Amino acid sequence: MPDPHAQVETPEARNRRRLRVAKSQADMAYFQARLSLLGEPKTLNQVAQQRTFKLLLKAIGERMVNVEPGS
Repeated sequence: MPDPHAQVETPEARNRRRLRVAKSQADMAYFQARLSLLGEPKTLNQVAQQRTFKLLLKAIGERMVNVEPGS
């Protein structure tokens, strides 16, 4: 049964949500590529980059899980 208090999503809002999902997917691909190019870190800077990219990848992945279905 539909929620009588639920707001109807406008086409513009749906397009914005779909664009946010696409941007997040692109961000995830970027961070995955950077991590694979980095390989085994040899310097402290590379260790910091690896840690940062892993944290950002995790944060974006969690955000993607919370996106409403049907995007």
